[in-house]
Amino acid sequence: MRVIVLIKASKESEAGEMPSEQLLTDMMKYNEELVNAGVMLAGEGLHPSSKGKRVKFSGAKRIVTDGPFAETKELVAGFWIWRVASIDEAVEWLEKCPNPMPDIEAEIEIRPIFEAEDFGSELTPELKEQEDKLRARIENVN
Repeated sequence: MRVIVLIKASKESEAGEMPSEQLLTDMMKYNEELVNAGVMLAGEGLHPSSKGKRVKFSGAKRIVTDGPFAETKELVAGFWIWRVASIDEAVEWLEKCPNPMPDIEAEIEIRPIFEAEDFGSELTPELKEQEDKLRARIENVN
């Protein structure tokens, strides 16, 4: 199964404070362990919401709002995408993770990513074929 691991933002990350050299070193070592174990598929840190935008959908209307966004505990500061056998395995990996915000309380969320089989009969063979073609094109770009 694939999971997305969401590192929640803090006042410090939203203020654009960069991690220390020690934290970057610790995270690089941790990421290397994930890659060597075949777990990590992707992972990135995100700029503060002040550099982002939100698009609100209301029927056919689109409303664009510039960041920053007020509620930091609902924002994401970074993410990983992992391939694991179970969500419990993802928790085991997170228990080894350096605290991404060592001077404060940090929170990381794990969420399963939908796979094609999760959609049941609504994902027709034609849609599945189209999905497979799109994924192949994405792989060729990367």
